[in-house]
Amino acid sequence: MKIFTAALGPKLELDESSVLDIGKCFVHDTDIAPGRAIPDDGDSRIDHSLEGFLFTCGPDHIRHPEVIAGAADGHKYPLHGSYSSHPAEILFWDMQGEEAECRARVPVQTADGGEALLERHWRIDGATGEVCLQDKVTNTGTRPMARVHMYHMNIGAWLFDDGVHLTGAMLDGGQLRWDFGPEPGSVFCVLAGREGEEWAEVALGPIASLGGATLKVRFKTDGLPYLQVWRNQKAPAHVLGIEPVSHRLAGREELAKTGELQWLQPGESADYALRFAFV
Repeated sequence: MKIFTAALGPKLELDESSVLDIGKCFVHDTDIAPGRAIPDDGDSRIDHSLEGFLFTCGPDHIRHPEVIAGAADGHKYPLHGSYSSHPAEILFWDMQGEEAECRARVPVQTADGGEALLERHWRIDGATGEVCLQDKVTNTGTRPMARVHMYHMNIGAWLFDDGVHLTGAMLDGGQLRWDFGPEPGSVFCVLAGREGEEWAEVALGPIASLGGATLKVRFKTDGLPYLQVWRNQKAPAHVLGIEPVSHRLAGREELAKTGELQWLQPGESADYALRFAFV
């Protein structure tokens, strides 16, 4: 892990061993990542990622494992795709002034034998404390690759009290409690993009245990038109996830049949952007 911090904003630990995702995230000296308060999915690669504050799902598959088309042995895509556990090569690292910035490249071997390159750019605005992530994914293989992407932002829900709410224009009524739905956990996925607006925004807070801070998340809807939110309070799990995503909550086969599953041809790229701040 490498510490990544600026004059304002959270202190992040970026994981060089896994696509430079975020492990611990300190806000006012409190690590808000869930740690071991997560479900055991039987995949140590994903358990490692789930422990952190942010991990990336894709580039060949998102959500739960499904059989790879044409695989004679019934081989499946790994849980949440192939990104996790691929090491990052850091190309640029600067924390000399009030801001922080780094760039990295991550060659990825996909589950179906393809290849991809993730070019990642992290920046923390020293004046506002906003953390900015830009990703470019290129199909460097010889066969088409599904254009799918998802950011999982996982927060330890023990930090929340009854006053914590999710707010956003994409939510029914504009607001709901953090512990929405039936116990011990729930999930929903809604269209986040609004006509004429390049970015969608969702907020979580105020979080009294963090001095009343509210987490504000923005994401570009050209590549991430949906927002998925997930919570799990089935012991020992105690976590809530804010998850901008490229596709609605449906299986790969259904998305392909409806024409919603797009493809990156060899040499083609897709761009994604996410920003967050504690205010």
